[in-house]
Amino acid sequence: MSEAVIEVRGLTKRFGDKTVVDGLDMRVEKGQIYGFLGPNGSGKTTSIRMLCGLLTPDAGQGRCLGMDILTQAQRIKRRVGYMTQRFSWYEDLSIAENLRFAARLYGVPNVAQRVDQALDDLGLSARRQQLAGSLSGGWKQRLALAASLLHSPDLLLLDEPTAGVDPQARREFWEHIHDLTEAGITVLVSTHYMDEAERCHRLAYISAGRLLVEGTPQQVLDHVGLQTIVVEGASAAQRQSLAALEGVEQAVVFGTAVHLSGSNAERMGHSVGRYADQQRLRWQRVQASLEDAFIHLMQSQRGAGPNRSASTQAGAARGR
Repeated sequence: MSEAVIEVRGLTKRFGDKTVVDGLDMRVEKGQIYGFLGPNGSGKTTSIRMLCGLLTPDAGQGRCLGMDILTQAQRIKRRVGYMTQRFSWYEDLSIAENLRFAARLYGVPNVAQRVDQALDDLGLSARRQQLAGSLSGGWKQRLALAASLLHSPDLLLLDEPTAGVDPQARREFWEHIHDLTEAGITVLVSTHYMDEAERCHRLAYISAGRLLVEGTPQQVLDHVGLQTIVVEGASAAQRQSLAALEGVEQAVVFGTAVHLSGSNAERMGHSVGRYADQQRLRWQRVQASLEDAFIHLMQSQRGAGPNRSASTQAGAARGR
């Protein structure tokens, strides 16, 4: 087992009478990209802020970079890079001015040299004099990442860093992340994009502040135990009928196909296969996706029954 960069037990945070994080256990090993997933309001951001010393837990214990999260928060902050959900740098300053300001905040030596290196590493040199407020989402993201790396952190915490960014910029961002982990930096990243989740070494899914499942992407799929059948060319009426078949727990439309998922492969396969053959529809069994698994986890946590609506458009969750 590798060295633990983050290891917490029973981490809990309350705001008034609302428990936002409820007994979270987590272990992140050195050099990993650890994906943190869950619906809005599930406690992801609060957890990240406790890990880096911005919030004090109400209960639980743990260590981050070998330091106690309860008593050594100030020391942890100096060795962590934190990229927030929203762009938080000064829009009326240029890229270079923002980076010089960040370098001085962190007490970085040789500010000019370090800023020049950061600009070069993130492909920002040609835009160094451009005002941050005039940047597109993808370029703002690069600036925020550059600022969080100026002090050479050992751990990078990224809170939905690619929300609202175009697919090309997201791909380039993730190439930078993999380069950083190869250099020895550990990354904890929260995301809603399933294609990004698939690029993580390990995943944790939380809902209502509780950890529901943790492991590699394949271990998460094995734990949930879903089976998926893809049916092509069904009409709206046929999709509704498919969603109501025995064994179908969720039905999600992707373009001209509908993905049907359930926990009992034999029962669902029998009912769906018979109906599809009768209606002369093309169908095939496929491996359940992470998106199928996380929709299932979300529904089960909410206490929802089987999803009988086949009209859901789910492409956005995959970043399409």
